[in-house]
Amino acid sequence: MRLTEEQKQSYRDKGYVMPLRLFSGEEALKVRQEIEDLERNHSAGSGTHDLNRLFRINGQVAIPLLAQIAQTPELLDAVEDLIGPDLMVWSCELFIKEAGTEKIVSWHQDLTYWGLGETDDEVTAWIAFSDVSREAGCMRFIPGSHKQRILPHRDTFDEGNLLSRGQEIAVEVNEDEAVFDVLKPGEMSLHHGRLFHASGPNHSGDRRIGMAIRYISPNVEHSADHNDYAMLVRGANRNRNWINFAPARHLFGENEMRLYNEILAAQAGTLSAGAEETVNLYDVQHTTT
Repeated sequence: MRLTEEQKQSYRDKGYVMPLRLFSGEEALKVRQEIEDLERNHSAGSGTHDLNRLFRINGQVAIPLLAQIAQTPELLDAVEDLIGPDLMVWSCELFIKEAGTEKIVSWHQDLTYWGLGETDDEVTAWIAFSDVSREAGCMRFIPGSHKQRILPHRDTFDEGNLLSRGQEIAVEVNEDEAVFDVLKPGEMSLHHGRLFHASGPNHSGDRRIGMAIRYISPNVEHSADHNDYAMLVRGANRNRNWINFAPARHLFGENEMRLYNEILAAQAGTLSAGAEETVNLYDVQHTTT
């Protein structure tokens, strides 16, 4: 899957490109079934981490299915067209919004709390494994908003907001400009880390199931006082700013869980920096973006 010049220009101008067909409908259904098999058979997760937490935070470290999806060659081809041939996965997250939920996600920029700076060398792939319609609470984008710097955000800790801090951009967003990221099962979108985006409640009769994969170039430098972690999936990492690790081989394996805990401990301080209340980043229910 190589992007056309028109698609690459759309990403540069608007901050996103969508929809892109990654999997067939049958392939997407198979992945959905595997996800729901995990929910039925492994809801307790591993150790102190239940399955919701492992789905939500760095799933590629402990769940082989998510690591495999993140390495799909056609997906890597598209991401390479945007940020270059050396690719790392910073995180994989399953986002499941149950049918009938009123929970929302406020307008925000992803890069705000990740400690990765203002970089253009990050792109998020968001893959649909169910019908992600307006009614189901698909994402909305503000075209061109990625050309701004990271703006001030405020933490609301609103119980109706599914973000960890209820964070929202501290400026008024003109929602009349919003574009809906409607996706069919197996389709995906790619969006920039500074792009303004949000999502609404799921008023459909089905679960909204999606996966976000955060790809970065080894050129990205983070603000932490220690090396950060990423899974190398294409090319080479010549930057000593990163600790690279291999994709998960065993579901909740001993080595996988040891690494998972190591990464959580290293990243927790960065992800909760500046909050005036306790941020339960890893004590979460199913969440969405």
